[in-house]
Amino acid sequence: MANTILDQLKKVTTIVCDTGDIDSIKAYAPTDATTNPSLILKAAAKPQYQHLIEDAQKYSQAKGGSLEEQKHHLMDKLFVNFGIEILKIVPGRVSTEVDARLSFDVEGSIKKAKTLIGLYEAAGIDRKRVLIKLASTWEGAQAATLLEKEGIHCNMTLLFSLAQAIICAEAKATLISPFVGRILDWYKKSQGVSEIPPEKDPGVNSVTEIYHYFKKFGYKTQVMGASFRNVGEIIELAGCDLLTIAPDLLAQLEQMEGKLEQKLSAHTSKDLDIKKLSVDEKTFRWMLNESPMATEKLAEGIRHFAADAIKLENQLIK
Repeated sequence: MANTILDQLKKVTTIVCDTGDIDSIKAYAPTDATTNPSLILKAAAKPQYQHLIEDAQKYSQAKGGSLEEQKHHLMDKLFVNFGIEILKIVPGRVSTEVDARLSFDVEGSIKKAKTLIGLYEAAGIDRKRVLIKLASTWEGAQAATLLEKEGIHCNMTLLFSLAQAIICAEAKATLISPFVGRILDWYKKSQGVSEIPPEKDPGVNSVTEIYHYFKKFGYKTQVMGASFRNVGEIIELAGCDLLTIAPDLLAQLEQMEGKLEQKLSAHTSKDLDIKKLSVDEKTFRWMLNESPMATEKLAEGIRHFAADAIKLENQLIK
């Protein structure tokens, strides 16, 4: 099918594949790919990836130490193993997530990020091809500030609000991943409705607000919309710096015809009347507290990723 919506979207937005399934990445030829504990947990159940698991198990056993230390070694090596395989396919970067249990630990996050980068570099991968994913907490942003100064590039995840976006931009993080679908989920439940049209989707509106704020004030941090529930949300964000999209939605976009309208443009952002905000730690915590949605979804997301990481550890440590 010639000039599909996906083809047109690729011309105005960098497409990223949101999966740990290497076969799916091959199918859609994205520029970058992202992973997280939940995605790796799903992929690890497939037989074609068992060699990556076995290699990580051997690595952790060789490193030795306590059971807890072996779990850390295994997870680090497993995530990097998947990342290395993904980088054989995509021309750009892969995002690898720091353990969600370190979301409020600056030093722990920095140490884990350096461990992951060290494993990539030991395998001959340039650190420029890796984005370290950190939760968009105050502590996550502080860790990103220091990591970016050392040339370790960060992708700030679990982001649901302008306050989170601003502290990540001020940290000079390479990338932020504001979640669209999870915001929609919260508002549908809060309002007791089954559907909200894409043009009124609060997740779409949140990413649009963040995009315009960054472009208006010249932040170099890129915006990558994430966590989509339907193709309508994706189409409404055409023109965003990047969009990370699950394989099932990429498949739908690949089958869609018609003309795609670019909705976001940095040129438009420059002319908007937007007030610049100064966000220190106290202001950040208050702004986050004032958003029940962002507060709840951030906490829920951290818990969910941590639970999936623990589940994966327990499955794989023999």
